[in-house]
Parts: sequence; structure tokens; C-alpha cells
Amino acid sequence: MKPKNKTIGYLIPVFALCVFMLVIYGAYVPHKPAEIQRVVCIKFKPGTTPEAIDKHLRDFASMKNAVDDVVAYSAGHVQKSGANENQFDVIHYLTFRTKEGALQYASNADHKAFVQANEGKWANVLEMNSNIEK
Repeated sequence: MKPKNKTIGYLIPVFALCVFMLVIYGAYVPHKPAEIQRVVCIKFKPGTTPEAIDKHLRDFASMKNAVDDVVAYSAGHVQKSGANENQFDVIHYLTFRTKEGALQYASNADHKAFVQANEGKWANVLEMNSNIEK
């Protein structure tokens, strides 16, 4: 029985070292940087309730899981200041790893369903893609 216990005694530290090395490798391997950012600005029609706007924000945020290339998503209400006070109500920021990912998002079935369900509440929409310069 001693040779079996000796083998297990050697394997446990080797296994722990392998796990540690994998964790370190995962933490320091550079990942592919993001290339494209999409900005979506939306102005709601007069009379749209704050609850409907909040639901819109939640529903839009849930779409980020529909495309694998979405690196980051954030959104918020436009802060009113000066001459462009009534131009848009909310802004969505999506960051993609590749240009293909941004195109895939635009043609995604979940995105199209969201647009169909909500476009009746929108007075104006502005969508732009931009390169991320480093």
C-alpha cells in the first residue's frame, strides 16, 4: 500500500502546480482588443412614460447576450444642457471585438424583434459605428 500512497503524495502537488499555472496563464495572456464601438441615440415620442423608457433600457441591455462579439455595453439617460436639450433621451454604447460582430448584431433576429416592438415609441434614432483608435 505504501507505493500507492507515495504516488498520490507526489501527484497532489503536481496537480496544484498545474492549476496555479493555468490561472496565471489566463490572467496574463493578452486578449484580442475591441475594434468597433456602436452608439445608438434614441428620442422617444412625447407622452412616453418613464416606466416604458426604463423597460426599453432593460430590454436593450438584454440583447447584448445575443452576439458573442459584444465586449461591453452601457447606457444612460442624456443629460440636458444647452441648445441640444431635446435632441435625444437615451444613449446606448456597444463595443465589439470585430467589424463582423457589429454587422452580426445589426442583423440579429433579437435586435430586429426589439426594433419592431419599440419603433412605434421612437421619434428619432441615430446609430453610428466607429473605429476604436489606440
